[in-house]
Amino acid sequence: MLTQNQSVRTHQEGLYTFDGFPLRRGEHLGPITIAYDTWGRLNETKDNVILIPPTLTADTLVHDEEDPEGNGVAWWNNIVGPGRPIDTSRYFVICPNALGGCFGSTGPSSLNPHTQKPYGMSFPLVTVHDIVKTQRMLIEHLGIQRLEMVIGGSFGGQQALEWAVAYPELVKKVVVVEAAEKMTALSMAWCEIGRQVVKLDPLWKNGDYSSEEKPSGGLAIARMLALTTYLSEQMLEERFGREITTWNVIPTPSQTSDMGERYEVENYLFYLGGTFSYNFDPNSYLYLSRAMNLYDVSDGYPSLETALSRIKSKMLFIGSRSDLLFPAACVRQLAKKVRQCGADTSYWELDTSLGHDAFLREKEQMQNALWSFM
Repeated sequence: MLTQNQSVRTHQEGLYTFDGFPLRRGEHLGPITIAYDTWGRLNETKDNVILIPPTLTADTLVHDEEDPEGNGVAWWNNIVGPGRPIDTSRYFVICPNALGGCFGSTGPSSLNPHTQKPYGMSFPLVTVHDIVKTQRMLIEHLGIQRLEMVIGGSFGGQQALEWAVAYPELVKKVVVVEAAEKMTALSMAWCEIGRQVVKLDPLWKNGDYSSEEKPSGGLAIARMLALTTYLSEQMLEERFGREITTWNVIPTPSQTSDMGERYEVENYLFYLGGTFSYNFDPNSYLYLSRAMNLYDVSDGYPSLETALSRIKSKMLFIGSRSDLLFPAACVRQLAKKVRQCGADTSYWELDTSLGHDAFLREKEQMQNALWSFM
């Protein structure tokens, strides 16, 4: 007999494979498989659906039903689950792994049907537009004609914005969290440095590495660099300062000895870089981070205003005052432009020192922003 907790579990995992389509940059890719997770149940009219595109490196586990307090391994438990803004007892929630990813969807580590070997760097360049197109095809496959809401943060926020512009008739509400119509030159520079570090690892082998010999050192360092853009100077100073650690010392990505004492902030980065490189595919990191850099919502339209004028959804933009990767001023300015183009638009700024990671870690402020919008 099911216990009460077991009886309300609705988490399901799925795969959808289709023939493929021509990508935005010209090449044809197919077949394509999209992996996705769902929570909740579709109502009879199939109009209670919320789509959550994942962040750049996240898997599809946005909610953990084993963790009612919202403190577990799922990356957006703060806002997804019963009694939270995205209430899985009310909404049917879908989180698809991005095209080009490494958590079940077709990507560089998938077998090329023509060679029966992993694509590697022969995998075609994918864009946010292509990724969102696969999500639309998944929705159609599930018999869903219109989305109640699309919400995403960072890379997921770019996808949410693309939904509002590319498919204005298909989504009622859109929440763009810590993302803008395009990245700044500085943010693009940080991303490119990370990609070059991966490629410099001798084990990368132009993308033809084996799963047993991944370029983990290069990927770990790229992740360390990225983490410094996700956090803020204030947060790092408050948490670590110049504290020295003498216990639980993590090996360096370069496998070399420390030059003098080990600082807590160094150890923290070594740990997170190492765990990330163990779980993520380096080539997927190259492709998805490039897709994030390439994104410009006006691509394919005469102007930015033309693109934004297509929006019919009710929009919420959320920025973080300490965000380095997508500065709050850029998010605020985009919200203003969307409003000027005629959409019902609001803006909320997280007052926090948590930097770009605020949308994942600022529980109360994120919940308040979404409650007021929804």
